[in-house]
Amino acid sequence: METGTARRRVLLKLSGEALQGDLGYGIDPLVLQRIAHEVVEVHRLGIEMAIVIGGGNIWRGEIAAARGMDRATADYMGMLATVINALALQDALEKQGLVTRVQTGIEMPSVAEPFIRRRAARHLEKGRIVILAAGTGNPYFTTDTAAALRALELNAQLLMKATKVDGVYDDDPLRNPRARKFAEISYMQALNMGLRVMDSTALSLCKDNHLPIVVFDLQEPGSIVAIARGEPLGTLVHDVEEARWQQ
Repeated sequence: METGTARRRVLLKLSGEALQGDLGYGIDPLVLQRIAHEVVEVHRLGIEMAIVIGGGNIWRGEIAAARGMDRATADYMGMLATVINALALQDALEKQGLVTRVQTGIEMPSVAEPFIRRRAARHLEKGRIVILAAGTGNPYFTTDTAAALRALELNAQLLMKATKVDGVYDDDPLRNPRARKFAEISYMQALNMGLRVMDSTALSLCKDNHLPIVVFDLQEPGSIVAIARGEPLGTLVHDVEEARWQQ
C-alpha cells in the first residue's frame, strides 16, 4: 500500500464490540457519532465505502452454542443483532447528512433491502454508504468472512478491519508487554502463525483474491480517514514475502 494513494472503494469491518465503547454492552451514541463523523470525511474524499458490522455487543452466537444452544439458532440470533447495530449506524450517518442504505443477508423487507450485489454497487456509485448486516445470511460463518466476501463481491480495493488494538502482534500485547507489532505481514505468515487477524476462512478468501487488509485501532482519532487516504497505519496484510516489524 503506497503512502498517499487513496482507495476509490473500501470496505470497513466494524465489530459489534466497537459500538459499546466503555459501556460494556449495547450501543454508545458517542461512539456512533465519532464513527459517523469519520465516515463523512472519507465520503468527502470521493471514496466509496461499504460497512460490514458485527453484533457481539448484543449477542455472541458461539458463546451461546458453547453453553448448549443449537449453533444455527444462536448464529441466526447473532445475525439479528447485527441488524440492530446497522440501523443504529444508519441513523447516526444520516444525522450527519449522508445518504445510506442497509442491506441484509436475511430478507426483512420492512426493515432493509436484501443484499443484491449489483444494487449495492449502484448505491456506492451514487455516493451512498452501504451498511451490510446479517453476515452472509448463513450460520457457521463469522462477520469477518462476510466482510471478506462482500468486499470481493463489490470489488473493493481494501478491507479495513477495525479492532481494539493498533495492529497485528506476534503475541497478545495485553498479556505480553514485549510483543512485537508487524508493520506488514503476508497472508501465509498470518495463517501459519495463527495470528488473530481474521478467521482463517476470511483470511484465505483475501489471500486467494489478493485483497489487502489493514488492521487498525478504531479508537485512534482519524484512523479511518487516514487509512482510506492510503496513509501507513496499523498493520498491512497482503502479498509480501517477509514480515516487516514496526520500528
